Amino acid sequence: MYCSRNKIPYYFTHLFAGSRRSVRKALANNGLSPCASTDASGLRRWGGLRPTFRPYSSDYRGEEPTESYAGGYKSPSTIVKDEFKRYFQSGFDEPEVIPKETDIVIIGGGALGMSAAYWLKQRNPEGFTVTLIERDPTYTRAATVLSVGGIRQQFSLEENIRMSLFSAEFFRNIKEHLSVLDLDPPDIQFNHQGYLFLATDQGAKVMQENHRTQTSLGADVDLLSKNMLKAKFPWLNTDDLSLGSYGVKNEGWFDPWLYLVALKTKAASLGAKYIKGNVVGFTKEDIVANTGTTFLKRERLKHVHVKTDDGKVHPIQFAMCLNCGGPWSRDVARLSGIGVGEDALRFELPVEPRKRFVYVFHCPNGPGLETPMLIDTSGVYVRREGLGGNYICGASPPSSFGEPSASDLDVDYKFFEEFIWPKLAHRIPAFENLKLLSAWAGYYDYNYFDQNLIIGNHPYHRNFFMATGCSGHGIQHSPAIGRALMEYMTDDGYKTIDLTRMGFDRILDDAPLLEREIV
Repeated sequence: MYCSRNKIPYYFTHLFAGSRRSVRKALANNGLSPCASTDASGLRRWGGLRPTFRPYSSDYRGEEPTESYAGGYKSPSTIVKDEFKRYFQSGFDEPEVIPKETDIVIIGGGALGMSAAYWLKQRNPEGFTVTLIERDPTYTRAATVLSVGGIRQQFSLEENIRMSLFSAEFFRNIKEHLSVLDLDPPDIQFNHQGYLFLATDQGAKVMQENHRTQTSLGADVDLLSKNMLKAKFPWLNTDDLSLGSYGVKNEGWFDPWLYLVALKTKAASLGAKYIKGNVVGFTKEDIVANTGTTFLKRERLKHVHVKTDDGKVHPIQFAMCLNCGGPWSRDVARLSGIGVGEDALRFELPVEPRKRFVYVFHCPNGPGLETPMLIDTSGVYVRREGLGGNYICGASPPSSFGEPSASDLDVDYKFFEEFIWPKLAHRIPAFENLKLLSAWAGYYDYNYFDQNLIIGNHPYHRNFFMATGCSGHGIQHSPAIGRALMEYMTDDGYKTIDLTRMGFDRILDDAPLLEREIV
């Protein structure tokens, strides 16, 4: 990869193409405002572990930077200087080298792992090293690229709604966040079509309660009566409906693969390193932790063992480890002793792979461009795919069908014929006549405790962090989750969105945090 002297990179021309105000707006999210030293707070969190990276230092003089919702301010000149420096030092063409040590190691290169790598390096590109381990760079079985890429604000929990609002802003301004020198700006094909949830008389009250929570937090969602639904969507069968909830803004879908590539490219330009390998274990060391009132002898994770394609196992020493293993994050946690030990270690990470099917069909007389992401009362979803009369659909299987085996990615076409198609035809009569074109299967990182994100560090292994268990919402919340991880790991707490309730402690306390709007 190179930059021609006779060719001015896109990012550089974009930088100076407008007024000073537009330049600042375009670059506002490429840096963060100064924060308290990570060193002092780190001693509190890690029980004596002193990481090797330097605290974030200010690049402004004398005035407080202006914070924006999806990032903070760093001067344009500093951004350009740093970007060019890293551009020529990036070493994209160098052979893969397994480092012996790194400040932060991330396990899992899906949307959550890549987002965390991006936000950590965006925070301070030169301050600490970030190494990401992914066993399958082709992502043939990855939950991220096999998802349908939806985003919505229509949740019942405040944390989920706030994460959606943050992520939607990030996606809308993705060119400002993830552009890289001399490369075309990223385009994730964000389609702002909205979600449409439907409710019968039985579910209307819950929908109204959720709507009040959503709008109080700034979500632009409309409640539609039965008559309003029929007027806006004349192709919809409303006979058994009482209410609808439609996302007017910040909802729709995007291309998961294009988003993942944009994240990876940007994080690499900021200095993140990637390794192809499989995590096969950890080594620990004994430490004495100061709890404030007494000293306790305990273990701390020190090395992660990575097996590469040549069969060699490489130990990598780290200060912090982040588990973003998605559907297989419980397996990673077990390697560290979580779920197989005593006391706090006897509680396992309640995440497992759940297989879900996505079906593609053609219907020339369907609702076409007017089709939102429709969530039926039966749990079946459908949306258009492209402009040629194609649609995609799916559903979580009801108990009568049972959970499909997650040992492979085989598709159950009987599930479409016996469950999904009848529900589709009932809700949208035009779908009585359709042609099934293709299908694929993907995985949820299913949290069987409460189907919600588990984020933060483990109460015993204080330098072992996690972000998993989103149960189908990971990719849409990944910008917010990555930002939250960066804050939690470097600031000793959440700054932008408080996700304290989503920590591992609720597993210990047997206090599930339930979301009523699960698809």
